[in-house]
Amino acid sequence: MNHEPVATLPFTDQKPGTSGLRRKTRVFMQPHYLEAFVQSIFHAIGGGRGKTFVLGGDGRYFNAEAIQTIIKMACGNGAAKLIIGQRGLLSTPAASHLIRMNSADGGFILSASHNPGGIEADFGVKFNIANGGPAPEDLTDSIYRASRTLNGYRRAEIPDVDLGQVGTTHRGGDGHQDRRSRNGLS
Repeated sequence: MNHEPVATLPFTDQKPGTSGLRRKTRVFMQPHYLEAFVQSIFHAIGGGRGKTFVLGGDGRYFNAEAIQTIIKMACGNGAAKLIIGQRGLLSTPAASHLIRMNSADGGFILSASHNPGGIEADFGVKFNIANGGPAPEDLTDSIYRASRTLNGYRRAEIPDVDLGQVGTTHRGGDGHQDRRSRNGLS
């Protein structure tokens, strides 16, 4: 599995709040933007090696594509396990519950909360910590600092995961896997 870094320039507008980073969907869709923010999260939390993460979103436009990107980046950053909602769907409270229930190291939640969704509307990425709650200000400040100096990101070149398939999927020879439950909540 190829884990070669992908070069990019930093983005200067990736300062998250407690509810993560919200931007227009097309901003997240531009080359390297989502990847740069996610890599900044990995840098701020000390990397992904051996860690377990929950991943899912509220189903808005770009949700499935962003999940595939984050899966590949988690693998590229050495994550041991991803717990993903079926079809990539997880509400913020469900993701928080799964983080706590599975003693996960955190979770990537794709939501712009109450803001409208769609290609011309909003998209967001939140990172919740191991207690299931939003990243505290010191962590969001670290994410922002990382985003301002980022020169590349790690992404495994693996096939997309079938988000509709219930069960366990293994990726790569070093234990990378994702797990989806029958109801998207385990």
